[in-house]
Amino acid sequence: MTDAFTLLIKSQFGLTCIKEYKFYPTRKWRFDYSIVELKIAIEVEGGVYTQGRHTRGKGFVNDMEKYNNAACEGWLLIRVVPSKLMSADTLDFVRRAIKQRNLD
Repeated sequence: MTDAFTLLIKSQFGLTCIKEYKFYPTRKWRFDYSIVELKIAIEVEGGVYTQGRHTRGKGFVNDMEKYNNAACEGWLLIRVVPSKLMSADTLDFVRRAIKQRNLD
């Protein structure tokens, strides 16, 4: 699925970014966006100021389980709020993650 963010990553870095990528074989966990070839994931954390699912007890704990399993599988995770997804800050985080991965 292509959207503005996946197109931005392609234009800025020449890399394919996949929306809603299922990264774990035995769970339904998906990353909001991922650059699979470098194992970089971008999670858009909604409801930060409105007590959404990700910021309440069970949702927060479930996200920790997902993120910890992703880390154990070698994924580098970038977390942003929706208003920052298309920002220069997020692109800088992605750029730094790409640089780090290319050093490994």
